[in-house]
Amino acid sequence: MLQIHNSLTGRKEAFTPIVPGQVRMYVCGMTVYDYCHLGHARMLIAFDVVRRHLAASGYAVTFVRNITDIDDKIIKRAQDNGEPMQALTERFIRAYHEDCEALGVARADYEPRATEYVPQIVTMVQRLIEKGYAYVGDNGDVYYAVARFEPYGQLSGKRLADLRAGARIEVDESKRDPLDFVLWKAAKPGEPSWESPWGPGRPGWHIECSAMSVELLGEHFDIHGGGMDLKFPHHENEIAQTCAACGSKFVNVWMHNGFVRVDDEKMSKSLGNFFTVREVLEWVRDPEVVRYFMINSQYRGPINYTPENLAQADAALERLYLALRSVDPVEPAPRTAATERFVAALDDDFNTPVAIAELQSLAREINTAKAAGERARAAAGAGELRALGRRIGLLEQDPEAFLRKQPKRQARASATAGGEDTGAAPAMAVLDDAQIEALIAERAAARKAKNFKESDRIRDLLAANGVLLEDQPGGKTLWRRG
Repeated sequence: MLQIHNSLTGRKEAFTPIVPGQVRMYVCGMTVYDYCHLGHARMLIAFDVVRRHLAASGYAVTFVRNITDIDDKIIKRAQDNGEPMQALTERFIRAYHEDCEALGVARADYEPRATEYVPQIVTMVQRLIEKGYAYVGDNGDVYYAVARFEPYGQLSGKRLADLRAGARIEVDESKRDPLDFVLWKAAKPGEPSWESPWGPGRPGWHIECSAMSVELLGEHFDIHGGGMDLKFPHHENEIAQTCAACGSKFVNVWMHNGFVRVDDEKMSKSLGNFFTVREVLEWVRDPEVVRYFMINSQYRGPINYTPENLAQADAALERLYLALRSVDPVEPAPRTAATERFVAALDDDFNTPVAIAELQSLAREINTAKAAGERARAAAGAGELRALGRRIGLLEQDPEAFLRKQPKRQARASATAGGEDTGAAPAMAVLDDAQIEALIAERAAARKAKNFKESDRIRDLLAANGVLLEDQPGGKTLWRRG
């Protein structure tokens, strides 16, 4: 039975969907004013794995991942750039979709944008005012009265008294309580706005997700996910808003993925160790390496990014593709004890490191079978390995295509105090596929003529250019970049 760690209760629980056989799931997505960074990639990949495993387990999954296309950062970036806000958001939405595609992250069933749900947001804010959970401030903003919601802090474990003791409030602030948060912001000159019963304005950030999730999944649904940094205040505020407005439980299971650290430090622009997905993809032979790196850690824990760890992920993924090389996988794939262990690992709160260990064990068994000439056993293992890999978004490429890709320069993940790159590997000369094939043909001719000195020279030349050869029975030579 599937067990999921519920952030709301702080323990692993058996998952029971509200409607048998169906899962309704909402994950907080991107605020589109810049490119996705490594932390976003962690969230996207983690919940893509969750979705894939739920679907593979037989559930009909309705998956919603929103886009925030209106907030303070977006407005400021558009103003700084001197461009319309919509032009900015559309550009970064396209970039976001490109990054998702590269990382093997499937599109959500629904991808609501905040600007498309303003009527639903206004309706929910009005309901909160009518129920006494919200009020209009002197400045025209609408605030949520946190003290009115008795369970506030149930997700994060924070107490109102402690929060209030550490809060700061400006003299001219219109809040009744320093902990109150904005639901609707009154229009300011030059900013986009929509009409509302309280005058023109725009939504606050927290209310967007409440309105969109309720509209698309209902007032009570199964799973809500997002990064650990969203637990407080964003998800805490979502609970307060939605439960107060709808009078329902809202969400059964809350899931939060852990942070990405860089060289054991928090990733931040100020430390010079902040990396976008696009930057990191320039340093690997294939985006699947980044996905493997992320999945090789359990989603709830922290993950440490270093060039060495990324290189290890590349080598580990290469081992899987090498096992699949020169084997025709059996389809449909057989289901052995390896599959049972793999599925059991994912059923244990999506324990992907244990699941990946099963993939590596299968790869070793395939290699043993290949070495022994047991092609049927190798083919059966390859079919199972491919099927399990696909369940978590791996091993979907042709092995030869992956192995022939040029490993890219492993750029240093952290800078020195002087801002210099201290860990750059020297770039290798690059031979294209046609040049490599021509040299392999020359080597084959030299071997046939028993000119082993020339044969060895060509092999050494290819090796110096990062091309490794594998001579097969019957005279065929396979190659890969390494």
